[in-house]
Amino acid sequence: MNYTFSSFTDGLKSSAVREILKLTQGNAVISLAGGLPAEDHFPIEAVKEAFERVFQHGGKSSLQYGLTEGYTPLREEICKRMAGKGVHVKPENMLITTGSQQAIYLLTRIYLSAGDVILVENPTYLAALQIFKASGVQVIGVEADNDGMLMDDLEAKLKQYRPKMVYVTPTFANPTGKVWSVERRKGLLALCKPNNVLILEDDPYGEIQFDPNAKYPSIMSLDDHPEDSAVLYTSTFSKTVVPALRTGWIVGDSHVIAQMAKAKQAVDLHSSTLDQQALYQLLANFDLDAHIRTIRSEYGRRMELMKSLLQDSRFSDLRWSEPQGGMFFWVELPEGVDASELLKKAVEKGVAFVPGVDFYAENPRRNTMRLNFTHTDSANMKLGLNRLAEALDAYKQNV
Repeated sequence: MNYTFSSFTDGLKSSAVREILKLTQGNAVISLAGGLPAEDHFPIEAVKEAFERVFQHGGKSSLQYGLTEGYTPLREEICKRMAGKGVHVKPENMLITTGSQQAIYLLTRIYLSAGDVILVENPTYLAALQIFKASGVQVIGVEADNDGMLMDDLEAKLKQYRPKMVYVTPTFANPTGKVWSVERRKGLLALCKPNNVLILEDDPYGEIQFDPNAKYPSIMSLDDHPEDSAVLYTSTFSKTVVPALRTGWIVGDSHVIAQMAKAKQAVDLHSSTLDQQALYQLLANFDLDAHIRTIRSEYGRRMELMKSLLQDSRFSDLRWSEPQGGMFFWVELPEGVDASELLKKAVEKGVAFVPGVDFYAENPRRNTMRLNFTHTDSANMKLGLNRLAEALDAYKQNV
């Protein structure tokens, strides 16, 4: 066969994180690469009991087809959780998705056409970039500092490119770990809404905050007219419960959600009803907020350990900012160091990370890398950072 693939595949690129994770399977490589939660803090018994309740209460019906929009009791529970974030929505404003990444994909399919322009923070989530570029969308990076997008650059690019959408992860962003200031969140909304530019707010890490008293308002919650909101908000239970349930959600204007539901029918009809029902049972019978407080505390300790290891004199020429939440350190290496080449040395030494180059929409900085601190225990983190220091030394000697 002479296979001729569609133009959609022209923009597809294998995920750098997935490829690196392959290198760490079945050997002694310590991975600081993936954005993985810690398995030793999965609520295994609670999840097991939730599935048992599904079969006890639902019987055969629990295994039947379900609504494309999602299991109604689960959507109602998520609405309650969203109200705690200052976002007041109804089930008809929500679509359950197979992970929040599917929400990005579905919105792209129904809202953006090939040639449309989308603005993103530069760097940003690489899987979102994969979706946008595979769809033929023109992705333009907006400059940012530690407080978020620079409003002057955003305003200039809104005028220059007239984008249809802005994609942001304002709370503990992947890959940078930064959190936007309230002023920048309000500024984004103030610039986009009058110009009819949709904002997609991606918030997979927002509940993993290390300061329990800090306030990080959703951009959606700042919209004074939520009935005509310029924001769609997506999140997931992958980071706070378990990734295997593959359950995310998106909320927004019911007209947009309805179009996304039609697109989802063409993709997978609906997300797993069994998993959705189990998640509902878990939310109804398990103290998820207490569990989140536990993982916040543990991930905070792991972050502090990685911070102390990065303060070692062997890393004195590295630059990074302390994360206030989330899962990642974003590290700037000395000028001239190519993180992709350093990775080869690192894997030889037995440690892996993600080079920063794939996170950029444009003008990538090759001397950057992302380190995950949530998945690795203390002993392996110390060993992994020691191996990283050895790899960096070996790289410099061979340059």
